This record gives sequence, C-alpha cells and structure tokens, in this order.
Amino acid sequence: MENGAFDIRNAISGVLVIDKPVGLTSHEVVQAVRKGSNIRRAGHTGTLDPRASGVLVVLVGPAVRLSEYVSASDKRYQAVIQLGETTDTYDADGRVIKSAPVDHITEEDFERVLQKFVGRIEQVPPPYSAVKVKGRKAYDMARQGEEVDLEPRVIEVYSLELLEWDPPEAVIDVYCSSGTYVRSLAHDLGEALGVGAHLIGLRRTKSGRFTLRDAVPLRKLREAFEEGTWYQYLIPAAEALSDWPAVELDPDQVEEVRHGHRVPAEDNPGGMARGINEQGELVALMEFVPETREWQPKKVFFS
Repeated sequence: MENGAFDIRNAISGVLVIDKPVGLTSHEVVQAVRKGSNIRRAGHTGTLDPRASGVLVVLVGPAVRLSEYVSASDKRYQAVIQLGETTDTYDADGRVIKSAPVDHITEEDFERVLQKFVGRIEQVPPPYSAVKVKGRKAYDMARQGEEVDLEPRVIEVYSLELLEWDPPEAVIDVYCSSGTYVRSLAHDLGEALGVGAHLIGLRRTKSGRFTLRDAVPLRKLREAFEEGTWYQYLIPAAEALSDWPAVELDPDQVEEVRHGHRVPAEDNPGGMARGINEQGELVALMEFVPETREWQPKKVFFS
C-alpha cells in the first residue's frame, strides 16, 4: 500500500453480533472474524463457554475500544439443568461425584427454591473456571487435583423463570449481571434442593442490548466473508451504546472534540454520552463536567 493511500480496512468499525455454535471457543470465533474480514483488530465483549451457544458480541476495528463499556452489560440465558447429579465441573463435562433420586421434587418445590436466587446474591465461581487464584487460573489448579478455594463474589440476578419442567431436567430463563456463572447457579440450586444438579445446556439469548434477533449464525457469516458481503451484518459503533444519551455535534464541534477539546453542553444531563456527527457516526465518548457545563472527550473514534 502506498504511503498515505486510503486503506478501507482502517475505516471499518462496528459490531458483529454472532450466534456462536456449540463446540467453539469465543477466541476461535474472533479468529474467524479476523481471518474472514482481514481486520486484525477484533475482540469479543464477554466469553461464552465452548459448550454454550448464542449471542457473542464481537467488536471490529477502532470499535474494540468500546469493549469496557459494552461488556459491563447484563446477560440473558436459557439454561438446561439436570437434577439428581452433582459433577466436579458443575456441567456435563465433569465426572459425577454425587447422585440422588429426584422423584419427590415437585414443580412447586423447584419454583420456590429457584426464586431464592433472585436479587443481589453471593456466588462462588466454579472450580473449573478462568478465575485467578494467586496468579494461576482455577481450572489449571483443579485439573492438577489441587484444592481450589475461590472467594464468593456479589452478582445480581434480576429474574429467574421456569420455562419447562421435565424431571430430572428443567429449562430456566436467567437474566443476570455480567460475571454470573450459570454453572454455579445450577450447582447451588441442586444443593438447595438437596439432590444436586449440573448444567447440561446453555444458550445466551441476550448480551447488553443485543439479542438473538440481532445475531447472524457463524456459518452464514463465514459464507458472507467468502462472498465479500459481510458488511451487511456490521452494526455501526454508535448503535452499540444506543442506550446512552446522544449529543449531536456540528462540524466545528467535531473538530474540537477530535483534538480533545471540550464543547459546551446544552442542558445538565450528567454522566457519559456519545458524541455523534451529523451522519450519525460515533465521534467520541464524552463525560459531562458540571463545573463548566461542558462535555470532555474521553475516547475519540473519529480520525
């Protein structure tokens, strides 16, 4: 490429919402996006287990810098739980360490115990997880037979709904904060019921504001990469934060913001906002400065 020549790849920035199939790691999906799009800068906003399918949000190009804002979002899952068996990994990959009959558990029992997990609760991550203990990943320690002692963390479960009751299996809808382990939820639910349980299926139906309705199956995206039509699935970066207030900047203000200068705020919105140009493209993430009633650019995307 000649010096100063325009490279279209530098101009591409946005979000791909992918329906990840079971069996692939989130990292492998990102690798497929890098290879297919020819864009090196790409990253996901929250790991989805290889065994799980569903919504994986991948940021492409300069939009990767939105990661910390997009990934702090709520998630929604459809989880299939098997009662009566406890495994060492809290899912079907592990070995069964305890089993118990479940004939006496009624749908009402299950519903009653399920609702005890709604709200701000403490949750201990699974021993086979990427959580670090003194610099080492928990699953490496667990695999070597070491005792893994993980600290509980506070998570928020907004709602739990029983979708299907077919003992020993139950399908539930889980709406929760980022950082929630559905495997731990399944395990803890089994303990509370006194019969043990583990997770046998997981599908993420929502991540932040993106749902399965926004998602393209990976298989379809791979075909689009080959045909060169994948851009149709790229969601503009400004839409990734569509729940944030938007401040429209005129061309002079765009120049000011690009150079890190503050621009006046019309009213007193407080907090953060996205600055967009007249074409609706994301120019910057800006923070309100109450003392001077101005917007201070925090991250600039427009070059």
